[in-house]
Amino acid sequence: MTPIPLVDLAVQHRQVADEVAAGWAEVLATTAFVGGPAVSAFEAEFAAYVGAKHCIGVGNGTDALELALRAAGVGAGDECVLPANTFIATAEAVVRAGARPVLVDCDEDTGLLDVDAISGVLTDRTAAILPVHLYGQPAPVERILPLARAIGAVVVEDAAQAQGARRHGAGAGTLGDLAGTSFYPGKNLGAYGDGGAVLTGDAELAEQVRLLSAHGSPRKYEHEIVGFNSRLDTLQAVVLSAKLKRLEGWNEARRAAAARYDDLLAGLPQVTTPVVLPGNEPVWHLYVVRVPDRDRVLAHLRDHGIGAGVHYPTPVHRTEAFAWLGYAEGDFPVAEKVGGELLSLPLYAEITPEQQERVVGTLAEALR
Repeated sequence: MTPIPLVDLAVQHRQVADEVAAGWAEVLATTAFVGGPAVSAFEAEFAAYVGAKHCIGVGNGTDALELALRAAGVGAGDECVLPANTFIATAEAVVRAGARPVLVDCDEDTGLLDVDAISGVLTDRTAAILPVHLYGQPAPVERILPLARAIGAVVVEDAAQAQGARRHGAGAGTLGDLAGTSFYPGKNLGAYGDGGAVLTGDAELAEQVRLLSAHGSPRKYEHEIVGFNSRLDTLQAVVLSAKLKRLEGWNEARRAAAARYDDLLAGLPQVTTPVVLPGNEPVWHLYVVRVPDRDRVLAHLRDHGIGAGVHYPTPVHRTEAFAWLGYAEGDFPVAEKVGGELLSLPLYAEITPEQQERVVGTLAEALR
């Protein structure tokens, strides 16, 4: 049978191919390869879409988080609080900024960071809290802001999976002081390579991010600080502008597909389906369920042409890269437990009801 991929980028490309080709031809004709009108246009378009005052395009999502932290003054000797169950880039950005990650567990129902656990790890060295909008669902940032304000810390959202998501009507990426997002190809708004952006409502922070991302240079050959070379590629900006026009419709299609999965899976008591936090309008970057004997189930799905995945099997503290933090097995029991049960089912805007029925039917076979 025809395989069902976890995400189908080819079908999405066909919808924007002509517009992207025309935009790339213009860039090539004008030789505006770095920066230029295409990047400025996308930054303005994406800021307006999200509801942010400022958007600065950068090289990738990890850079976006690091630059946001550095712009806020986070550095050596500081601590940054983040969930244990996140992609490693969240923790990497903290270390690259010179600070130390301090982990907290997650809520078992939603997978979002456990806000009640934050107070117990705050110290006089806490400089930032990084809520992760996991799988396209916003974290309850309004509960985190008072904790940060009380100690003079900043809130930097990891919005890499949440382009278009909203919490109580406000766009993900506008809920804290700054946010980093990723335009990795598989994201809801994905480029044809790496890309990212920093969002903020603060003009001074925005200017600092832009300065840091361009060699610390406000003007050619003037360098006020030691910076980086992390800029959104012009060709990628063309792709992102073309896709942004369609993103709201794609996100609506993802919501419909997620609702269909909810219905189809209702008859499988072994499957724990996603829980949406009240006040959230998620964008379903991933549809993640929990199942017993996950690795065997995953193998069965893949053997039958179903492109399922796992996001993420290993909490940050159990990776070799972050063993030096000194956490032990059992320190974050919820993250450790769900890490062995998570299963991402195929989900993209163009997935058909028939494909979803086959996914769930194959899953039911694996669970028998």
